[in-house]
Amino acid sequence: MPVPPAGTALAGGTNGPRALRPLLDTVLDALTTGAEDRAGPLPPGGPDAVARAVRAVCTPVLPEHGTGPHDALRTLVHTLAAGAADPADPHCAAHLHCPPLALATAADLAASALNPSMDSWDQAPAASELEALTSRALAALVYPQATAPDALVTTGGTESNQLAVLLAREAPHGPPGARPTAPLQVVCGANAHHSIHRAAWLLGLPEPVTIPTPNGTLTPDTVHTTLTALAAHPGPTLLVATAGTTDSGAIDPLPALADIADHHGARFHIDASYGGPLLFSTTHHTVLQGLAHAHTVTLDLHKLGWQPVAAGLLAVPDPTTLTPLAHRADYLNPDDDIEAGLPDLLGRSLRTTRRPDILKIAVTLKALGRHGLGELVDRTLAAAHTLADLIEAHPRYELHSRPTLSTVLFRPTGADATTLATIRRTLLADGHAVLGRATTPTGLWLKATLLNPHTQPGDLTTLLKLVEGHTPR
Repeated sequence: MPVPPAGTALAGGTNGPRALRPLLDTVLDALTTGAEDRAGPLPPGGPDAVARAVRAVCTPVLPEHGTGPHDALRTLVHTLAAGAADPADPHCAAHLHCPPLALATAADLAASALNPSMDSWDQAPAASELEALTSRALAALVYPQATAPDALVTTGGTESNQLAVLLAREAPHGPPGARPTAPLQVVCGANAHHSIHRAAWLLGLPEPVTIPTPNGTLTPDTVHTTLTALAAHPGPTLLVATAGTTDSGAIDPLPALADIADHHGARFHIDASYGGPLLFSTTHHTVLQGLAHAHTVTLDLHKLGWQPVAAGLLAVPDPTTLTPLAHRADYLNPDDDIEAGLPDLLGRSLRTTRRPDILKIAVTLKALGRHGLGELVDRTLAAAHTLADLIEAHPRYELHSRPTLSTVLFRPTGADATTLATIRRTLLADGHAVLGRATTPTGLWLKATLLNPHTQPGDLTTLLKLVEGHTPR
């Protein structure tokens, strides 16, 4: 079969790689020139300057006659790269926005080229088996003593948390066959991710009972008191803990909270989107003790797992936990196909069409192994401690606390909230650094979330000098 013109050639089949190769050269060149033009972690000039640059080269978006594949790729990829926030730059440290491994990115290209749809076996024969093997292996890290742990692949922590709340709502409660007489009541800390509140709203549940966390984590005594006060609640209760908060990376006291939830007959969910990958580390995995006592656990490998978005999971200790998600659509998973042995994929997500995001994860696990990924985790957390050391040794900086994961909160000594906000926005506008912000009971802090495992001490020293250079004396 002849190869069609590059703009209309398909990525799959035996001719697909031949059509892709020259296009990939154009993409890689444009990524390089775009990064060179940006020359930093963020394009300078702020939103208006970036918008003008994009409009200048990208309009009309739908021309009457196309410019051709190479020109379109070169123009748009270069523009996107030149206007990107680059998480591979060690001074891009505001968010849980990781630089993906080149290895995982290459695997993601293969997933896009093959384009399996993970909603029926006949659209994804090998991918469905790979997903089953890989998700179960990751679930076994969370639940090492479980007989048949499993995990769903999701778009990230938000979807995983929403599924966890849904499964808690649908879980059996009380005597066999009994229906709850009141809706599920979610209980979480003020440190919980906003997706917990949004999940309750989406599912028509009452507003979560939110426990103050003045020290950044849930206090077992306060949780016990709260659940005791809810004892008269006629419906089920879900206690949500966090293993790695977005503000500071703090980890709730998981074993104690698991015991309290069990004592009160509450379901227990742990959002380990940030901290979960510490399971790969032989050095740091012990801070996640108690994880295996949760009914559901959220993981997210596009944070400390260095995967391209999206790479989330929801782990459960037993596949029966996922029974409420069972669903039938005659054109995708009819009963007779299931009885004949075709795997049922539709009950493994609330989505129908979904990408084979498991491929990049599986390639990374295969290539690096648990030890290799654990080393990346260790290196990243060590960089956070190095930054904390530099801040503590600096006469003009104040450290909020020693880092639990890879997030470091700091500020120039004596700087008020207005000054801190101005420093952050000035660094953004100049394109010199991307820092976050976090509000605690002790005020506003600058937030550096380190996710680049190759960050060097010199990079961190320069980052502090950039902040110092914008601090009024």
